[in-house]
Amino acid sequence: MSTTTAVGTKTSTWNIDPAHSVAEFKVKHMMISNVKGQFTALKGSVTLDEADVTRSKVEATIETASVNTREPQRDAHLKSADFFDAEKYPELKFVSTGIRKTSDGELAVTGDLTMHGVTKSVTFAVEGPTAPAKDPWGNLRIGLSATTKINRKDFGLNWNAALETGGILVGEEVALALDVQLVKG
Repeated sequence: MSTTTAVGTKTSTWNIDPAHSVAEFKVKHMMISNVKGQFTALKGSVTLDEADVTRSKVEATIETASVNTREPQRDAHLKSADFFDAEKYPELKFVSTGIRKTSDGELAVTGDLTMHGVTKSVTFAVEGPTAPAKDPWGNLRIGLSATTKINRKDFGLNWNAALETGGILVGEEVALALDVQLVKG
């Protein structure tokens, strides 16, 4: 789908292909190693301004109950009120508020991230989008990668446990990474 705005700028809509996309996180466990997890249910779109990528818009939603760390007990704990409270807050949502080019030619996408009922501004470092490529079925696709770090306590995810040897069970800083493939709508 392409549209033309009043000033003649062409835009196109690109939808996340969840089968070829991943949203991951990693957090320090027991202050010694990182634990990684994924969210398996994500959707969203990019409204791409083809003349000026900095005028583009991004929206993405992730189902919190789709968290998967390959450990069922941990996943159940993450879905509970101690962390994501998936029943009360079924989605994480990101809506861009601004995009700028960085000195290295990549993009910085700033937006509102809503998690656990709290909305904070975050900035993702974005590689891409790639040049469009046609898949075997005639669809145009692009890809991009985005990363950021957040403090989980800023979003009300405060649960923790003290370790007998000192320190805490779960780190506060969480690294987020998305690798997405988008299909032109």
